[in-house]
Amino acid sequence: MKIDSHQHFWNYHPERQAWIGPEMQLIRRNFLPEDLYPLLEENKIDACIAVQAEESKEETAFLLDLSQDHDWILGVVGWEDLGREDLDLVLEGYDTQKKLLGFREVLQSKDPSYLLRKEFVRGIRKIGQQGYSYDLLIFPRHLEASLVLIDQVPYQRFVIDHAAKPSIREGYWKEWKKLLQPIAEREYVYCKLSGLITEANWNSWTVEELQPYLEISLELFGPKRLMFGSDWPVCLVAGDYAEVVGLIESFTDQLTPMEKESIMGGTAAAFYLI
Repeated sequence: MKIDSHQHFWNYHPERQAWIGPEMQLIRRNFLPEDLYPLLEENKIDACIAVQAEESKEETAFLLDLSQDHDWILGVVGWEDLGREDLDLVLEGYDTQKKLLGFREVLQSKDPSYLLRKEFVRGIRKIGQQGYSYDLLIFPRHLEASLVLIDQVPYQRFVIDHAAKPSIREGYWKEWKKLLQPIAEREYVYCKLSGLITEANWNSWTVEELQPYLEISLELFGPKRLMFGSDWPVCLVAGDYAEVVGLIESFTDQLTPMEKESIMGGTAAAFYLI
């Protein structure tokens, strides 16, 4: 099964999606399952995982409702305030939501020290005890703190979204690789090959420019801990869905069929316990 491990849905509102600036005019509209499904069919992607883009309980409920209505949305990575004192009770309230796979927060907008707060670490530990994964949405400047966090909660399933968003437009890779390498040595940490074209120049990126980042990700994590994600519809500011799929399909053609299958779906299924 081919799985898009990272995409979003929203009913656009300028205040709720304030991060969508004027330069992203193309995605200042609603994006819903009826918009994505034809693209999945055209590109022979069987299913997807819906990931939060807004920090609210309403967002999590919205995505879960969509997943109930569409079998091909295999699960949801939602949002919750993991630092709250009554997190155990909150998690109990999700017991019947079998499509809730894990949680995520927009950590990239926060200081790296935020990841090391006692209440946040405690929250990560609690969701792990309940079988949930955690998506790390971070920049390279967060990688050192992320490693400290990861080591405080051994065997918690983490996945690094968008390969930690290296600044491809600036050709930044040496320090990124150096910071990412010790994290990749933790066998319970995975990585998404997603969101890379939006870290390059939106109007002039090339496959050759992205190649080093794909190769380094493969070197560090291997096929069994790498997963394809489109980051649709955010990707549309830099390329269409077919271009994003084609980029990873072409890159994985060098691998064995089993390794390619892992990156294009098997890894996501294993990581999210689908």
